[in-house]
Amino acid sequence: MNKATTVLLCGVGGQGTILAADLLAHAALESGFDAKVSEIHGMSQRGGAVTTVVRFGRDGVQSMVADEGCADCVVSFETTEALRNLSFVREGGYLLVADESIQPLPVLIGRASMPENARETLVDAGATLISAGDIAAGVGSPKSVNVVLLGALATRLEFPQDAWERVIAKRVPPKTVEANLAAFRAGFAFAEEAAESREGDRA
Repeated sequence: MNKATTVLLCGVGGQGTILAADLLAHAALESGFDAKVSEIHGMSQRGGAVTTVVRFGRDGVQSMVADEGCADCVVSFETTEALRNLSFVREGGYLLVADESIQPLPVLIGRASMPENARETLVDAGATLISAGDIAAGVGSPKSVNVVLLGALATRLEFPQDAWERVIAKRVPPKTVEANLAAFRAGFAFAEEAAESREGDRA
């Protein structure tokens, strides 16, 4: 990881996109990387699209430019935003998506419609769909979809798991520490098991 790694996180207001970016950046710092977080694009009120970029690297981060085709990973908290940001994934990059769809305000008031075949399009693009809502609910923390996805992302990065857990314990509200740690560990375990299954299929 000598070059800077770019992770784009996207979702809608109320899903914890900004918190997830904060946790990712601090996990990078805790692991000895330089890290920077871009300004937030979009509207962060509940239901509005929220996108932020975290870049980290051993040798420092010189630029926060994240053009289309430049993200090593896109982490999306729902399928519509994943489709919207699909073009940012670089060749050879990957996409982690919570397998749920949230209707934005224009759809709710009848001024727009949801994209058709969103899941199929994402699967065809190589996305890993994760039942993050079910996983979060299963550990008693239904609001922690964002942290479940960070757990899945953690299996693909070089940050020690204890660095992630220290950051989560420090930066989430005190009453939610154990719930968020459980969500992170569940997402991590799910992604590890899925990776082992893929390896088994190739063997």
